Amino acid sequence: MDAVLLSRIQFAITVMFHYLFPPLTIGMGVFLVFLEARYLKTKDVQYERAAKFWTKVFALNFALGVVSGIVMEFQFGTNWAIYSRYVGDVFGSILASEAIFAFFLESGFLALLLFGWDKVSPKWHFFSTLMVSLGSIVSALWIIVAISWQQTPAGFVLRDFETPVGVVQRAELTSFWEVVFNPSAMDRLVHVLIGAFILGSFFIMSISAWYLLKNRHLEIARRSFVTALVVAAVASLAAVASGDSHARVVAEHQPAKLAAMEGVYKTGEGGTAFHVFGIPDSEAKEIRFGVEIPKLLSLLTHRDASKPVAGLDQFEPDVPPVALPFWGFHVMVWLGCYFIVLTLYALWRLWRKTLYEARWLLWVFVFSVPLPFVANQLGWVAAEVGRQPWIVYNLLRTSDAVSQNVTAAHVGGSIALFVLIYALLFSVWIFLLNDKIKKGPEEAKENVR
Repeated sequence: MDAVLLSRIQFAITVMFHYLFPPLTIGMGVFLVFLEARYLKTKDVQYERAAKFWTKVFALNFALGVVSGIVMEFQFGTNWAIYSRYVGDVFGSILASEAIFAFFLESGFLALLLFGWDKVSPKWHFFSTLMVSLGSIVSALWIIVAISWQQTPAGFVLRDFETPVGVVQRAELTSFWEVVFNPSAMDRLVHVLIGAFILGSFFIMSISAWYLLKNRHLEIARRSFVTALVVAAVASLAAVASGDSHARVVAEHQPAKLAAMEGVYKTGEGGTAFHVFGIPDSEAKEIRFGVEIPKLLSLLTHRDASKPVAGLDQFEPDVPPVALPFWGFHVMVWLGCYFIVLTLYALWRLWRKTLYEARWLLWVFVFSVPLPFVANQLGWVAAEVGRQPWIVYNLLRTSDAVSQNVTAAHVGGSIALFVLIYALLFSVWIFLLNDKIKKGPEEAKENVR
């Protein structure tokens, strides 16, 4: 394998490991805000106990997110120097905004969130929790703006730039707000936040269901489970509308990606079918063993069942890979349907007051916790692989963006080290998380703040 492919693999490993944690902290942060708000209103100590326990779990995930995120920044300079030069003027303002509006907000109030329970008033502690949660969302905003700019660039001009190796081009910022509100940024932000709420809710439901099955911390477990269940059901339904809106943006601005995600190899006449299942065969340029709904893709994309969706034959030779975007998108959709069915069924049993009697259902929630992680990861795989061969869509090819002095041997060796370090970090995370779950919430104190 050459340095370009290995650099892509290395960045994929670091990003996918890092992305286990930010959506989880975003989803849990909102949950912490709710628990402390309920405590302020009711003075019920059980809400305070729940908030303290989930804050400890949140802190562990937050720490792993920070540690794993630092590595990515160095790779821009080591592996992707040409890319960094190309986007540096645009991304500089975005990342500076993240530092000003998000990083200082999170870091400024994080200490109060973690250590201020008995040192500040409940109202001030609630405000700190709110600011940390808001900071995580604002941080996601700026990162997603940067990612979306690569997909649908706006608010810039290309200028020649003198370097020791000759004249190269770079993108220079002309409109900060056009960059922020580039065509895909807000749709992507909403979809990512919804995915984070689903992940955080399923994570909380998994632990709470385990407590219910083991007959431990029942009051906190019930309140946590029900709250997370409602959020998960609402967010899962909202993901349908958000996904439809985002897909239409992709159809308008990145039609080759849409064709890859849906396995549309050839532009047909009349309406284009939606593949519920199938195996892409890029050599034969067809979907094998396909199960499809006639004309549905045309209806979803164009709101016109008779208008065909452009196939990959319209975008030769710049055709993205099909297998990863196709499977990533479809498995994500299947999981989304699973989340909807499972949460609505659980809500129905909650309404019938038979939820906690269904031990099998609680076990389903315990073991469903990896699935939102998978769905979040696959959404990004479909998005990022689907824009290939471009690292900045229709402007800079991935093959032209890699550092010129990096060799395959250098990258291969660093990949091995990253895998080892991340395996150790993941093991530490599992060990500490298991320890916190076993210990559970602290016992209630007699005096209430």
